[in-house]
Amino acid sequence: MGNNNKKTQLSLMMFFQFFIQGSWYVTMGTYLGQTLHFTGVQIGLAYSTAAIAAIISPVIVGMIADRFFSANRVLAFLNITGAVLLVWLTQINNFSLFFPVLLLYTICFMPTMSLCNSISFDNLLEPSKEFSRIRLFGSFGWIISGILISSMNLEPLSTPFLIAAGISFLAGLYAFLLPYKAPEKRAEKVTVGQILGFDAFKLTKDKSFLVLLVFSALTCIPLAFYDSFTNLFIVNVGINNAAAAMSMGQVAEVIFLFAFPLLFLKLRYKGSIVSAIVAWVLMYGFFALGAHTGQTGFIYAVLPLHGFCFTFFFVSGQLFVDEKAPSSLRNSAQGLIAFATYGVGKYLGTLVAGNVVHQYTTAQGAYNWVAVWIVPFVMAVVILIGFVALFRENKKNSESMRIIQE
Repeated sequence: MGNNNKKTQLSLMMFFQFFIQGSWYVTMGTYLGQTLHFTGVQIGLAYSTAAIAAIISPVIVGMIADRFFSANRVLAFLNITGAVLLVWLTQINNFSLFFPVLLLYTICFMPTMSLCNSISFDNLLEPSKEFSRIRLFGSFGWIISGILISSMNLEPLSTPFLIAAGISFLAGLYAFLLPYKAPEKRAEKVTVGQILGFDAFKLTKDKSFLVLLVFSALTCIPLAFYDSFTNLFIVNVGINNAAAAMSMGQVAEVIFLFAFPLLFLKLRYKGSIVSAIVAWVLMYGFFALGAHTGQTGFIYAVLPLHGFCFTFFFVSGQLFVDEKAPSSLRNSAQGLIAFATYGVGKYLGTLVAGNVVHQYTTAQGAYNWVAVWIVPFVMAVVILIGFVALFRENKKNSESMRIIQE
């Protein structure tokens, strides 16, 4: 199969996978809050399932994919199973059952992101130059799902889960058509520590790596406020087509994925991460201003900032880890940074965000959004000050910098 045909296949794979998550993840808070009348704590716990799954998923991928079955077969199984669970979720209206079923679903879904990356890397001639273009189609999938759901006014309904289920089933069947790579037969015994990525913890002896790891996890705590409650917030303040409005962040992400290599040469690691945290400070501050004044222009103005933050924060962190880790530990090191951010950081964040929203919800169900958004604003300011004061980076040119420039 030609390289261009493989790129087309991989791009469609990435489109499907992000379309699935974009269909249900953004609007779930509105559905749970307005339709099922779950509390703020329960909504936060529902979003925490993705973080719990992110902690577990490296084990699933490490133990199964490429050891016993090929990555595309595992991807197919997880997506088809996920489709069944998504349909089941639409039939549940009590939290005690909704939570465990959603957790089962996210345990199926979260490994698919790593599997899509792995399949892409295995089938690209020059991943460092070609992967970002494949990844763009994931952003397109997320954007189109948001526009579709908003245009049909589906935010408060269970229908987005059904849409995600349909695409998940289709993506599962499509995975069988992806290039097949037989699982590797390994003669040596693989330790539990290697499977879990514990070897990467030795990198924390480097102070800059440890600081980045800790502050990456901390930054994901205020980030969880955006993930869990922005859609409910902007629907609550009267913004129509909320999912489409939030997709401005993914549009910005596409733009900044193109611009990142040039800007990164100027900003380096510290500048990129600092600028992302500053943008989150601005975003939460403007959310509070919008809630206080009733002027939705404040909110619209900063929704695209999320795409900038996401690109510069996560991509810079992944590049830094790639530079610091020796080749024998790079996969484990990337797993460690994902564990810290998508796992520990976002899990703690969903618990904090859920409790804050619950604290500032009246008995009549009204939300004090000004107070809610002040909390992540203050947290982001404190994290910004701490990161600026403690993080140091090696100014020497590295192999990753050479790749960026090419």
